[in-house]
Amino acid sequence: MSTETATPTPTAELSAVGVSIWLDDLSRERINSGGIQKLIAERNVVGITTNPTIFAAALAKGEAYDAQVAELAAAGKTVTEAVFEITTDDVAAASDIFRPVYDSTGGFDGRVSIEVEPGFAHDAAATISQAQELWAKVNRPNAMIKIPATLEGLEAITETIGAGISVNVTLIFSLDRYRAVINAYLAGLEKAKAAGHDLSTIHSVASFFVSRVDSEINNRLDAVGTEEAIALKSKAGVANAQLAYEVFEQAYTTERAAGLLAAGANKQRPLWASTGVKDPSLPDTLYVTELAVADVVNTMPEKTLDATFDHGVIEGDRVSGSYAAANAVLDAIAAQGISYDDVTALLEKEGVEKFIISWNELLDTVTAALEAAK
Repeated sequence: MSTETATPTPTAELSAVGVSIWLDDLSRERINSGGIQKLIAERNVVGITTNPTIFAAALAKGEAYDAQVAELAAAGKTVTEAVFEITTDDVAAASDIFRPVYDSTGGFDGRVSIEVEPGFAHDAAATISQAQELWAKVNRPNAMIKIPATLEGLEAITETIGAGISVNVTLIFSLDRYRAVINAYLAGLEKAKAAGHDLSTIHSVASFFVSRVDSEINNRLDAVGTEEAIALKSKAGVANAQLAYEVFEQAYTTERAAGLLAAGANKQRPLWASTGVKDPSLPDTLYVTELAVADVVNTMPEKTLDATFDHGVIEGDRVSGSYAAANAVLDAIAAQGISYDDVTALLEKEGVEKFIISWNELLDTVTAALEAAK
């Protein structure tokens, strides 16, 4: 009788380190096909995120939305109303699929995120209003509302958390802005506590973008062109995220945070976003294996998830204790005349602009579908 046990998969090993694997993709086809349940069962996926780009791609292909588009067209819905109905229906359906994960983890995982309109990124009042509308329409406790970490977004984060709504803060690039996001979250918890909300039901993640930092800094290092500059390529993204984790660790040691945690609040976990490798010369699991550490989320495009499952080498915690080396990397990049503040400000601006472009593509796709259905 064999006593051999199955070798754990790389995604199981990653989960054992304490990383929650969320898929960065959602579509009606994926919901209807049973594909999400398969990823939960076989690849340790415990959550899902979406954004305007993902919805635009989902709606542009396939026939999964045809019946609903026809109904919406017959009802005389505007394109904005139709997009609201379609996207919230997808998120509600995905939330139901992930509900057992949510229940079994006490709300820690099983999360599905939906983003406010990117055109509201610099309008706190509109963001707050739509966050409440999305939360009410999806009407699932395991939903999360995505709010960008713009300066105006900070106020919206505080007010939305204060209303008892779980938030996925997106488009974080700099350590200073991340500190401001944590402050906005704690301020929101204080408001929620004062309003009598059960703090244990409010969850949040802070999405720190990784590969985009490398892409922009790599371009600038190439422009410098020295041997020292080239040697620093593709090191900034990981170093920046490692230092973000240090910020996370420090943030919850304060008296203010400790008091909220004692009252039942949850820590706002770091989430590694933009983890698909854009440079083909790099290992395709780089932003997964090098950022493995407890109490984080890694939201992966399917290609990265597949690569991790297939050949990811998980070597345990790769973040704790890395801070001195990470600081040295960023200092060396600064010594090449590359401004960290300039890079992160540009990436935030471009991030909002890219989402607005995708949102407009989504509106165009649905407009055409509504017209065709009439």
